Amino acid sequence: MAKENVESLCQKAQQALAQKQNDEAMQFYQHALGLRADNPDVHYGLATVHFLQGDLHKSAHHFKEVTRLDPLRAGAYINLGAVYNRLDWLDEAIPVLRRGIQLDMSRAEGYYNLGLVYRRKGQPEMSIQAYREAVRINPRMPDGHYNLANLLVEKQQFGQAIAHYKQALELRPSWEKAERGLEQAETALEQEQEAISHQIPVTSRVIASPPSGVGMAHLVAPGPTNLDPEEALDPGRHAELLRTLHKATIDSENQGRNFLKVMEAEIEPAIKELSTVLLYPHVSANELDQSVRKFEHAIVNMRTIQEALQTSMERVRVLGEKILTT
Repeated sequence: MAKENVESLCQKAQQALAQKQNDEAMQFYQHALGLRADNPDVHYGLATVHFLQGDLHKSAHHFKEVTRLDPLRAGAYINLGAVYNRLDWLDEAIPVLRRGIQLDMSRAEGYYNLGLVYRRKGQPEMSIQAYREAVRINPRMPDGHYNLANLLVEKQQFGQAIAHYKQALELRPSWEKAERGLEQAETALEQEQEAISHQIPVTSRVIASPPSGVGMAHLVAPGPTNLDPEEALDPGRHAELLRTLHKATIDSENQGRNFLKVMEAEIEPAIKELSTVLLYPHVSANELDQSVRKFEHAIVNMRTIQEALQTSMERVRVLGEKILTT
């Protein structure tokens, strides 16, 4: 049977990969692809081999095929996002990684890759959140602790940075980059404490150079722009605005949940059904027509809720700006 042959070929390919015989693994997977072009496991294997061989475009193509053929496979989305990051397709990587995380929120590597992308896009706060979640799920991730520590140094949160550098070194002893980062963070913390004890203005404090790999362009210069908006709020003067903002935030959260529900309950099944129908041309025209109508109906529902979500989020933004400028 073709299915048995495909399974056998995939097993042989996996054995070849385990022995680092990538070319041989590629041959097995290509043979299997000739037997079943719609098998997601075959595409997953090909994507892996192409990645190991450095062909990122082909790897992305096959991981994307996996997400089309098996829309609920979290690992394929996370790996596709990682490849997009390598290709510098950062805007494409973010939604793909978020989809993988949504499908399996226990995948630390999904958050880790998301942290990499946000860091490269110059969004340190988002990157910090992603790395924190990655090391929360998997505390034994030295790269996660190290990258998080670098970002915390940029934010001048030296005490937290030191803790994460130390965790990275516990997991990977004698790691030179982490040792340098720890030393610089400890020096910066000592300078900070000395400045406080002598009541030296923060603006005159000398900050240690960030560790290797930390871009100076992401450091925020001290000054009025660093004020915490929460400290500037007057509960009496802003009470009504705050209540309105709170309600708008809840509305946005509810619309977001509705959007995810439509994606899971309507869009994914419709895509999977339509893909299956298109892969097998022997189906009747009536079946194809029903699948297309179901897909179109799901898309209309998604767009309606998406518009409502965008409206709610815009209201939150406007209200937030109003509070900060009042």
